[in-house]
Amino acid sequence: MVFSLIPRTSFLSKTISSSFASRRFIHSTFSIMAPQHRKVAVIGSGPAGHTAAVYLARANLEPIMFEGMMANGFAPGGQLTTTTDVENYPGFPEGVMGGELMEKMRAQSERFGTVIETETITKLDTSSRPFKLWREGTEDQEEPTDTADSVIIATGASAKRMGLPGEDVYWQNGISACAVCDGAVPIFRNKPLVVIGGGDSAAEEAMYLTKYGSHVHVLVRRDVLRASKVMASRLLKHPKVTVHFNTSATETLGDGNLLSHVAIKNNVTGEITKLEANGLFYAIGHEPATSLVKGVVDLDSEGYIKTIPGSTLTNVPGLFAAGDVQDKRYRQAITSAGSGCMAALDAERYISDLEAEQEEK
Repeated sequence: MVFSLIPRTSFLSKTISSSFASRRFIHSTFSIMAPQHRKVAVIGSGPAGHTAAVYLARANLEPIMFEGMMANGFAPGGQLTTTTDVENYPGFPEGVMGGELMEKMRAQSERFGTVIETETITKLDTSSRPFKLWREGTEDQEEPTDTADSVIIATGASAKRMGLPGEDVYWQNGISACAVCDGAVPIFRNKPLVVIGGGDSAAEEAMYLTKYGSHVHVLVRRDVLRASKVMASRLLKHPKVTVHFNTSATETLGDGNLLSHVAIKNNVTGEITKLEANGLFYAIGHEPATSLVKGVVDLDSEGYIKTIPGSTLTNVPGLFAAGDVQDKRYRQAITSAGSGCMAALDAERYISDLEAEQEEK
């Protein structure tokens, strides 16, 4: 699913360039205008954000979406805009390019009336109703640029990288952070693969990759696995897995197009060797994009937004969270889309109750 950056000559690049050109004018205009109000604002433009927007727009709630200007390091549309073949999203039997999938989602959101702004929200105040939002560059203004009765946070999460030499060259050309997403890609089939990490996620990804790779090497920088005893036992006993303790990756190597080897270092002896590898999978965690809501909503110990189980409700009434920003287990496009639907339905119910209360007054 993920392997070579695709040229962004579509709406994304056009939108980005035009937004940069008009940014200064827009911000100066907002400084003298009253805040624009919406019933629902969606922050984020991945599968969760667009699914929420489609449901909200079809319910005549006229949502506004802030799709972000390179927010969290990604173009509008999120992580999928940097992928090629997506083979596990329902409805596309031949697969679909990640960027194309997000363009279709964006078009569907607009078709039903979602107003999409290529802006990043950098400040959010939920201490009073309606909620107050500030666009990037206006944070110092007393008055917000926008207000909303409810807000859906769908800002996603990004995989932690290691910054290895060659990483930028082979990222999405052999280096991935999602075995479930990319493990079945043809270039990995019957090839030696490497997983970096020592926790449950690393163990699970390594076990999953044994279905496709000829052999899986797991690099653990310490002398023990952090994974649970059950997972560690399964990993160590698997005939297609070799666990390298006290070992760190030092460099990624290849022909400039595809990864072929990983340089590894024995942390005890200092010896450096090369390990044949057509795929390198990082299983060292993700960073949820929650800087906007720190101090605003409850987060867990890893920075993900806490939601009430079985819903997208947070501890702040009217503030909802969908997608990878609140999901550290599945992190799939389809599960993000599903939670986006949930957030829209939760927000619609909240707005309906709010309007009923106002009518009673």
